[in-house]
Amino acid sequence: MHSVIGMLVIVAFAYAVSSNRAQVSWRTVTVAFAIQFTVGGIALFTSWGNKALSAAADATGALLGYSRAGIDFMFGQLAAYDGPIGFVFAVNVLPVVVFFSAFIAVMYHLGIMMWIVRFLGGGLRKFLGTSHAESMSAAANIFVGQAEAPLVVKPFIPAMTRSELFAVMVGGLSTIAGSVMAGYVALGIPLEYLVTASFMAAPGGLMMAKLIEPETGEPVVPTAGDSTTTPRYVNIIDAAATGALDGLRMAAAIAAMLIAFVALIALVNGILQYFGTYVGYSDVTLEMILGVLLSPVAWVLGVPWGDAATAGSLIGQKLILNEFVAYVAFSDVSDSMAPVSQAIVIFALCGFANLSSIAILLGGLGAIAPSRRDDISRLGVRALIAATLANLMNAALAGFFLSLPGAAG
Repeated sequence: MHSVIGMLVIVAFAYAVSSNRAQVSWRTVTVAFAIQFTVGGIALFTSWGNKALSAAADATGALLGYSRAGIDFMFGQLAAYDGPIGFVFAVNVLPVVVFFSAFIAVMYHLGIMMWIVRFLGGGLRKFLGTSHAESMSAAANIFVGQAEAPLVVKPFIPAMTRSELFAVMVGGLSTIAGSVMAGYVALGIPLEYLVTASFMAAPGGLMMAKLIEPETGEPVVPTAGDSTTTPRYVNIIDAAATGALDGLRMAAAIAAMLIAFVALIALVNGILQYFGTYVGYSDVTLEMILGVLLSPVAWVLGVPWGDAATAGSLIGQKLILNEFVAYVAFSDVSDSMAPVSQAIVIFALCGFANLSSIAILLGGLGAIAPSRRDDISRLGVRALIAATLANLMNAALAGFFLSLPGAAG
């Protein structure tokens, strides 16, 4: 139950670094937390919520399973899990991203995805009192990435208040894209936890954004001539093809990122071990150092102390490198961790909040609204802090619910 301490620490830290504590809207913060708490409670504690989530996860898993048709056609025996060379990450994981990206593009073209985004965004705006633009962006981030979600509110970004812009940035960093989620599932990460974390992150990101950068201006009010922006495709074939190419670029970026970062970690570990031999610590690694530094953080989230160093190391890798590297590392050590520790780590890692994502935000949002590039640059580090706190709050809530007697998750 020490995850309750973690929740209090997270809120206290966010309040302490707030740019204007006197202007914090406690109604928005309280209701956002209530929604985040309710979503987590339904999914992780109630039996009916867990069954509904499992059914949704099974349906999504079945959908992702159709990617095997394309993978098997392209790679043949090379893609067989029990083939002559075993499981190949580049063959079995990355192509799933291509398929799901094409599927999401088709859903947008048919208007289904935009209807869902408008429905969820309208609900957030009504309950939280947040603006139209930041609510829509938060809802879009449940399904698409930090570069794509702002396109939904593209017409409003140049005139956004500082707080609205910050909320859009935090929303992008505190969630993951549906297409990338498919890659995590291929690593063996439970889909029901990823889906729950994504839905919790929408109100959670707004909560932290409004704590750290409260609204002090007049938010953008849509006029009759304004409209949210949806991706434009000629037809359903164009949507599928464009989505597939976008997914291919994403898969290539993931592959390049993993090659570089895994190799760099090995280099850093080699350097640490070389110098460590002179002081009697020849087996020191970056993962070990991060584990020691962040083990108290993992503990207050609800991780048992025996798993705290491992969990802290994974959280550190996610923050310094990225969540994909951390999930790959998690898949290698998860069997040695308690079930509650596994769940907390999965929730803590479920977000784009890492150092390199600041550059992605600057490039994506800066291209949409060049006049706001300076503001985006100034808010980058604070947005990373807010998004990280939102992910940690998700993890603390997961630890809280899963530690209760009779928890269904």
